[in-house]
Amino acid sequence: MARGARAAWFGRVTLNTLQYLLGGLSGGIVGFTLGLVGGGGSILAVPLMVYLVGVASPHVAIGTSALAVAANAASGLAQHARAGTVKWRCGFLYAGSGVVGALAGSTIGKAIDGQKLLFLFALLMLGVGVLMLRGRNNPGIEGAACNRHNAPKVLGYGLGTGGFSGFFGIGGGFLIVPGLIASTKMPILNAVGTSLVAVTAFGLTTALSYAMSGLVDWTLAAIFIVGGLVGGVAGARAARKLSSRGTLTMIFAGLIFAVAAYMLFRSATVLLAGAAG
Repeated sequence: MARGARAAWFGRVTLNTLQYLLGGLSGGIVGFTLGLVGGGGSILAVPLMVYLVGVASPHVAIGTSALAVAANAASGLAQHARAGTVKWRCGFLYAGSGVVGALAGSTIGKAIDGQKLLFLFALLMLGVGVLMLRGRNNPGIEGAACNRHNAPKVLGYGLGTGGFSGFFGIGGGFLIVPGLIASTKMPILNAVGTSLVAVTAFGLTTALSYAMSGLVDWTLAAIFIVGGLVGGVAGARAARKLSSRGTLTMIFAGLIFAVAAYMLFRSATVLLAGAAG
């Protein structure tokens, strides 16, 4: 591999010891979130990396978090698989079409200003949160499955959410979960477990695209992943206890609103300051 190519793959990010420790803590928070609600992981990872860890470039934060969240999602997926809450056929169908969208979206997203991406995505999160609250009393169909009748809808939702995921550099679980529910009518606990198949695939696709542009901090990603492994186990256990009371959906929507409000404030502040300057 040529020297320039190696530089592109391994990037030029330098952090101190405290920042890497904060990266491990952030990984634990994200891993717990992924295990608990299947989504919100990478949308938490990016602001944690930028505002807590102190990664200067939003795009490096996006690329690094995509890799870390993919690994943490795989860990959460293993937990849900052991509990029997994953509908594999639906997961692979959804992820297969979504990878195409994620690849196209990530290519476009790298050319857009990072703060604008975060601001637009926060607005999208508010809409998703409202939709989740409106459907919180829908228990879903216990035996729901993917078949030739709903496969086109599953593939369509997968392609669309994959495009959003890649464009914004986000794992997209909080888009995937409602997408699975809308296309298959499965219960939210099954949607959470199944969504992690797609979160893993989308994250790897986005991370590969960003790594090719030198926008991944591999050391931070590794530390973040270790922290996420611990959090993922705890989150998956909590999800199984909360789902029967509808609490899971409320936590899901509340998480979306809280992070969206924070991101709107921070990104709007930066954008307004830039416009004033």
